[in-house]
Amino acid sequence: MDPRIKERLEAHLVTAGLRRTKQREVIVEAAFATDDHFNAEELLEKTRKLDRTISRATIYRTLQLLVECGLLREVDLGRDQTYYDPNFLDKPQHNHLICLDCDRVVEFEDDNAALLHDCITRRLGFQPSMKAMRIEAKCDEFARSGSCQFKTAREAAHA
Repeated sequence: MDPRIKERLEAHLVTAGLRRTKQREVIVEAAFATDDHFNAEELLEKTRKLDRTISRATIYRTLQLLVECGLLREVDLGRDQTYYDPNFLDKPQHNHLICLDCDRVVEFEDDNAALLHDCITRRLGFQPSMKAMRIEAKCDEFARSGSCQFKTAREAAHA
């Protein structure tokens, strides 16, 4: 895990007057063990493999703490629930492409998109505090064959 994660969390805990706990450490470890986006239930499942005593309430409190200190960002992936993105420390201006067929989420950065965001906000008289783009699309592989390797792999993992 990137040492900046622990440093930022530790600084936030000190500022907020909170203590470091074993359960928080396990949750942080699980949250940042992958670059994949996750929801609270998925994180609970991951953490319970490491520590069966972690409660759902502890997950939600720790997620809020991680969002407050800027380590996670809540993202809307169009799935009627909150997802968390652990990739903003290294890529604070990335965007998301979501496949409507297989639910794959692809992160991308694009200088032209960043320029467009800046032009639009300035023209309308705003100073952006956060920029994000979500594109929903259908993948070419699924359109050609009726399936794609991402959907097949995801279904196999959940079987």
